[in-house]
Amino acid sequence: MKIDRIEPSARKKGRVLVFLDSGACLKVTEKELLNFGLRAGDELDAETLRRLRESAGVSNIRAKAAEMIAKRPLSRNALTRKLTEKGASAEETDAAAEWLASIGALNDEDYAASLARDCAAKGYGRAKIRAKLYEKGVPKELWDAAMSGLPDAAAQIDAYLSRKLFGVAPSPDEKRKITASLLRRGFAWDDIRAAWGRHGEDLEE
Repeated sequence: MKIDRIEPSARKKGRVLVFLDSGACLKVTEKELLNFGLRAGDELDAETLRRLRESAGVSNIRAKAAEMIAKRPLSRNALTRKLTEKGASAEETDAAAEWLASIGALNDEDYAASLARDCAAKGYGRAKIRAKLYEKGVPKELWDAAMSGLPDAAAQIDAYLSRKLFGVAPSPDEKRKITASLLRRGFAWDDIRAAWGRHGEDLEE
């Protein structure tokens, strides 16, 4: 199979379009262009074409993975899932993840700690934070370390109650709504009840 022409992609920086005389178009990167020494008029045998497609697949998925990470941090599991949804093979996703990890762009420990801090800053309790870590694909063995430096739950709940009450005793209906909100935020019932007690309010089971 002969290469008819080679053109840079007008849509993707670093991507090169290799047009074959069969009418097929290979989307490769500059890496393949150099490594395979591709030029217009070259003949590609079946084995070279196979290796070229394989290398281009890895390179293109690597570029896509880098774009995803640049937009927002991801766990390795989440990145792998997103790449798989876009049609990447297991080999391609593993290669992309390993490459990102090698350059420090993909680190589950750092991501987990950052996610836990962000959730705590939003006023979430430990149960909600654990749910977020699970949702984002963070391995369970990293949860404890990620949550080790979080603010004290009692202080978080006290601050929340102070913002809601303004020093005024709540009505029973207000108390129920505030309690429900704290539960949705992931705080434990016993911690919430203790906080109400510190504010001079009883909370029934």
